[in-house]
Amino acid sequence: MTLRIAVGGIHTECSTSSPVLMQPEDFRVLRGKDLLAHEYFSFLEADGVEHMPLLHARAVPGGPVSRSTYEGFKAEFLERLEEALPLDGLYLAMHGAMNVEGMDDAEGDWISAARAVVGPDVIVSASYDLHGNVTQRIVDQLDIFAGYRTAPHIDVRETMVRAWSMLVRALKTGEKPGVAWAPVPVLLPGERTSTEDEPAKSLYLKLPEHDAVAGIWDANLMVGYVWADEPRGTACAVVTAVDRAAAETVTAAIAQSYWDARDDFQFGPVTGPLADMLDIAERTETRPIILADSGDNPTGGGVGDRADVLAALIARDFKDVLIAGITDRPALEACFAAGEGATLSLTVGGSLDPASASVSFQGKVVLLDAGNDAAERQAVVQTGGITLVLAARRRPYHNIADFTRLGLDPAKVQLLVVKSGYLSPELAPIANPNLMALTDGVINQDIENLKSQRRHQPSYPFVKDFSYTPKVEFSQRFPAK
Repeated sequence: MTLRIAVGGIHTECSTSSPVLMQPEDFRVLRGKDLLAHEYFSFLEADGVEHMPLLHARAVPGGPVSRSTYEGFKAEFLERLEEALPLDGLYLAMHGAMNVEGMDDAEGDWISAARAVVGPDVIVSASYDLHGNVTQRIVDQLDIFAGYRTAPHIDVRETMVRAWSMLVRALKTGEKPGVAWAPVPVLLPGERTSTEDEPAKSLYLKLPEHDAVAGIWDANLMVGYVWADEPRGTACAVVTAVDRAAAETVTAAIAQSYWDARDDFQFGPVTGPLADMLDIAERTETRPIILADSGDNPTGGGVGDRADVLAALIARDFKDVLIAGITDRPALEACFAAGEGATLSLTVGGSLDPASASVSFQGKVVLLDAGNDAAERQAVVQTGGITLVLAARRRPYHNIADFTRLGLDPAKVQLLVVKSGYLSPELAPIANPNLMALTDGVINQDIENLKSQRRHQPSYPFVKDFSYTPKVEFSQRFPAK
C-alpha cells in the first residue's frame, strides 16, 4: 500500500512594531511539482510514499502579513489540500512567528483549517523555527512537532527531516504519537539566546538526551518571538511522544531548565550603544571588524531602511568601510538613472518606514546590478571612504555570495557593517572582531522597554519578581495511554 503525504506551509516572522505590511510579492512561493523539485524539500523520498505537493510560501521576516495576502495563500493551500485527498499524512513546514492583520494566532488558524480539511484520522506533523510561538490551539491539531535546535539556524534541513521522518515512522508502524507542551513565561531575543553561547548551548545540547528517553520521539525548547506584541508570545518546551508519563516528565524538565537559566542569558559578541562600538572600531587595527546593526536586522523582522549607522560613519569620516546594505528603492532608481560612474546627490534611509533615520550625501555609482527584475536590483555607491550597497527590496547580506556577486570582498575591508544580530554562519568565522551595536529599529534589543500592551504577563524580563512551576498541557489528540 502506498502512503499519501501532502506537503506545504507558510514560513515567516513578523514584528508588530513595523508599519510595512507584507504583500504577495514579498514571498517566494513554491507550488505543485516546483515544491518537490526545490532543494528546500529535496529530502522527501521514501519507499512506499507518494508526496502530494501543495503550496509553500516563505518570506524574509518583516512586518505583519496583510490580511488579504494571508487569506489568498490560505485559500489556495486549502484548495490544493482538498484536491489531494484522500491522505494518510500531512507535513507542514512552518516558522511559527507570523503575525497577520487582525489575527493573534495565524499559525493556529492555518493548521486548524488544514485539520478541518483532512479530518481526524490523518497524521499531521509540523516543523518550526525555535523562535516560533506555540499555542494550545496549534498543539491540539498536531500529532508530531519538531523545532530547530540551533541559532544561527544551521539545522533547518535536519529539523524538517526530523518532522517528516517521524510522520513516515508513525504511518508505517502504526504508532500513535502525540504532543505535550509547557509554556515558560520568558521572552528573550535571539541575540541573547544564541546556541553558540551559554547557557543556551548546554540547554540545547541536552535535548538529544531527552530524545533517548523511552517513549519520547522528539524534545524541543522554543525561545519564542519577542517582537510581536500579542498574547501568545512565550518560550515553551514541546515534546513529541508515545508515552504520556514520559512526555510530562521530560516537558517539565526542559521548561524548568529554561526558567532556571533566565538570568544568565547575555549577548555573545561585544555589545553596546552605537557610539561606543564605533569608538572600539576606531581603536582596532585587526580586520575585518564586523559591526551588526541589530535594531534594523531584516532577518529578525527589521525594516532594513535605516541609515543611522551610515550617518554616524560619515560624521566620523570613517575610511575603508563597507555597508551592506540599506533598502531604498528611490535612491537605487536614482543611481540607475544616473548610470555607472556618475556622481549624484542622494538621500538614503526612511524609504519604507517614515520613522527610520535618513542621511544626505554626494555619492559615486560604482556598480549597478539589474538582477532578474526590478525588485532584485542593487547598486554599489561610494561616498568618502565608505562603500554602500543599496537594495530595491528588503533583504539581508549574510552570505559571502551576496558580496562577491557585486565584486566586493567582505574579508578585505577594515569595517564591515551588516544589518544583523548574531552573525550568520558564513560571516562569523571572518569577524576580527565581531561587534554588535544596540541601534534603533522595530526589533531593538531594549526588551524591557518595548511597548507591551498585549503580551501575557507576568513574563520575564518585562516582570522580574514572580514564581513559576511548569504546567504540562497535552494535545487533545494525545493518546490516552
